[in-house]
Amino acid sequence: MGLSHIILYAIVPIIVVMLAGYISGKKGVFSGADAKKFNKVVLDYALPAALFVSIVQASREDLAKDLRLTLVSIVGIMACFMAVYFIFKYCFKKNTGADAAIMALISGSPTIGFLGFAVLEPIFGTKPSVALVVAIVGIVVNAIGIPVGLSLMNASLAKQNPNANTKKESAWKPVLHALAQPVAWAPILAVVWVLVGIPWPKELSPSFDLIAKANASMAVFSAGITLSAITFTINWQAILGSIMKMIVMPAVVLILGLFCHMDPFNLKMLVVSAALPPAFSGIIIADEYDTYVATGTSSLTLSVILFIGFCPLWIWLTNLAIAAF
Repeated sequence: MGLSHIILYAIVPIIVVMLAGYISGKKGVFSGADAKKFNKVVLDYALPAALFVSIVQASREDLAKDLRLTLVSIVGIMACFMAVYFIFKYCFKKNTGADAAIMALISGSPTIGFLGFAVLEPIFGTKPSVALVVAIVGIVVNAIGIPVGLSLMNASLAKQNPNANTKKESAWKPVLHALAQPVAWAPILAVVWVLVGIPWPKELSPSFDLIAKANASMAVFSAGITLSAITFTINWQAILGSIMKMIVMPAVVLILGLFCHMDPFNLKMLVVSAALPPAFSGIIIADEYDTYVATGTSSLTLSVILFIGFCPLWIWLTNLAIAAF
């Protein structure tokens, strides 16, 4: 696949739609509150439908082949997640554990739910394996990364305010909350469906496809609105966050995938997924807790811009590595 194809079919459409959302936000046509509503449609309806209907059309052989994909995703992404946390907590004196946790939720998590299908399908096609990559990485980010990040952040906030009258919650509550979301249980249900061996009636697919097709375009448009409300400032922490997200995470995933002898096609998709800009959910959490908002949003914005060049670069590097290995 040529570089021009990747740019024209994967990068340019994202830029155009995101720019439309950005301009709409700047003109006041849509607000940050509208973006949250669009995000809810994506995460609760469009994305779960897209994941479910794609995965149930896979075979047991496809799932067996993706076991290494699951392991590399968990180890690679969470290793980078924790690396971001420790670096930002201990290398910057003014940062608290809560600040570091927010940065891990941003620069240690790819925005697979919003940009996964929008980027992967134009490059790799509309195949069940694409949905499996989006689902697996999404579960790692939402069912593992977010609960871990929230736990670290709440522990730090409790230390900063020891006299605050806060009710101690179960450590499992964030995990159960994440798994209760449609974006988590829909792909899990689809995997169980395939493992049980129930044939999927193709006549049912169009009922899912109609809402599923809104996933990529609405997610990217909403991302543009979100960016329009962000005050963008460059500092060393924002730059470091972008380096961790756009360079370190894809490199770690690539190295792990090569040593685990992953399927080359799955490895390419996973590396591109790891190179996606930071998760927008991290910004939402940062804003909700009023913690590390400015630097986190600046790092996210810078990563979105850098992704235009890093996406084709990582595909090229992955092809070279697979051929050499």
